[in-house]
Amino acid sequence: MLFSELADTFDRLESTGSRLEMTSILAAFLRTVPKDALEPVINLCRGKLHPDFYPQVLGMSDKLVLKAIAFTSGTPDDKVEELWVKTGDPGEVAETLISKKKQMTLFSEDLTLERVFSSLVSIENADGKDSTEKKMKILSNLLHDSSPVESRYLCRIVTGRMRVGAGDMTVLDALSECFATKEDRPAIERAYNITCDMGLVATTLADGGVEAVSRIGVRVNSPVKVMLAERLPSIGEVVEKLGGRCAMEYKYDGIRVQAHIGSDGVRLYSRRLEDLTDNFQDIGESLKAKYHGKEAIIEGECVAIDSETGFMLPFQNVTHRRKKHGLDDAIRDIPVRIFMFDMLYRDGEDLTGRPYPERRRTLEESFAIGGNVQMTTMRVVESADEGEDFFNGAIAARCEGIMAKSLSDESVYRAGSRGFLWIKYKKDYQQALTDSFDLAVVGAFYGMGKRAGRYGALLMAAFDSESGSFKTVCKLGTGFDDQFLDSMPDLLDDRKSEKKPKSVDAEMEPDVWFEPDVVLEVVAAEITLSPIHTAARDEIKEGAGLGLRFPRFTGRVRDDKTAEDCTTVAEITEIYNMQAHDSDGLSE
Repeated sequence: MLFSELADTFDRLESTGSRLEMTSILAAFLRTVPKDALEPVINLCRGKLHPDFYPQVLGMSDKLVLKAIAFTSGTPDDKVEELWVKTGDPGEVAETLISKKKQMTLFSEDLTLERVFSSLVSIENADGKDSTEKKMKILSNLLHDSSPVESRYLCRIVTGRMRVGAGDMTVLDALSECFATKEDRPAIERAYNITCDMGLVATTLADGGVEAVSRIGVRVNSPVKVMLAERLPSIGEVVEKLGGRCAMEYKYDGIRVQAHIGSDGVRLYSRRLEDLTDNFQDIGESLKAKYHGKEAIIEGECVAIDSETGFMLPFQNVTHRRKKHGLDDAIRDIPVRIFMFDMLYRDGEDLTGRPYPERRRTLEESFAIGGNVQMTTMRVVESADEGEDFFNGAIAARCEGIMAKSLSDESVYRAGSRGFLWIKYKKDYQQALTDSFDLAVVGAFYGMGKRAGRYGALLMAAFDSESGSFKTVCKLGTGFDDQFLDSMPDLLDDRKSEKKPKSVDAEMEPDVWFEPDVVLEVVAAEITLSPIHTAARDEIKEGAGLGLRFPRFTGRVRDDKTAEDCTTVAEITEIYNMQAHDSDGLSE
């Protein structure tokens, strides 16, 4: 298979903003892909070589890619960098310069998909003192034989900028259209949610159809997308929603992890599939020692503990464990305890289809509880008063609040889904506006006065799971200290886009656009109708969306969440409907 076929498909996907058209384009292309090429094709469509949880990355900087472009095209380095400054996209630079070079090149051979993929793997695996030179030579060889369009996507892939607008939901839609039916779509999505491996799902579907996909189960070292909770504004409504009787657990202020216990040790993953094994070595060792079986997948919250008092410390303390440098000191200086709350797999048995009470009981029976391995505090409550009492105990224990969980036979673990089987209630809910919001940065405005010369405010968006797009909800300029203001370029500039990203739906025009990736925690006074923001546009009032009034940054960068994991438009709409409105005031 020629790489040009894939590059041309990318080009067609990039030229449309319609998700339906993207699905049709991708489905038509997938029908032409040989089965043995399907897995690399699917991964490359997502801008990757492997599933998200794979630890290695390509690791080519813009500067190194620009050197490869200069070498291949015979263009002076300063001219290449000048063009890069104008476009901000190494892919566009390569396309422009390779196009000129091609007019003078007599000898080149067609790039096959196999050659491209194996070369990219070689770039990924290059190490040692001459690894930089190796990577540049491998990419230069590919660029020498590439067409202008192929060079655009090669350079975007190696720099992590392969965003053609076809997100995971679009790829799943295309797989359903190509190999199954619309009715089979939930089974295909479930398989992806319990494996986080789109390539595996695609090849299984192509080989054995939906029946084979339905047999895919949870497996150790293949992370499961986490189950998420809904929210309600009072304990009474929480208990009522769950049938008048539910389990309540303390909601700890830590880092949620999924631990995979196997014969070769323990791997720990964050909710965005980042490998945290090295960061919590002590927790992994304790889980392995205290587990009564051979293999397991459990979920828990890693919380920092004061070594002198034994009290739980705020979230900011445990984040020091995420360091890449000075990790040994962080492990020594910041004791951590894991509070386990769910079990998804035990010794060959997929537990995700079992009700919550069974999973909880199996989890308790499977470990020697003690030391830095604990269970979340849990109580079954049968009234609002009991719930309020439990909630007050959680706050007194320095927790964020509580998680209420259904005890019904339908209380299965719904990977990657949000619903009322789990409901969260936090101490923030007792304030004017329910909860904080995790929002994606999609743009920046240059500052004035003391903020002149740097970003002074950010354009923030919520995720619309129906359309797969990010819709704006506020302009954020409050809550930034000098340290955060100084750090913004390092945090954001790798995501800079010359034009509004295809996945962003916005009417406001910032000075700089960003691809949605960085997630910040934001609080606000209330949600109001907005004439300029696009979240829930026309749903409540024609010509108006929903915006956050008086938004403020809490200081917390949610690097444990992907942009798609941020607060959804549907959630914001629900909270708006919970509010008591005295007027239909408009917000900016």
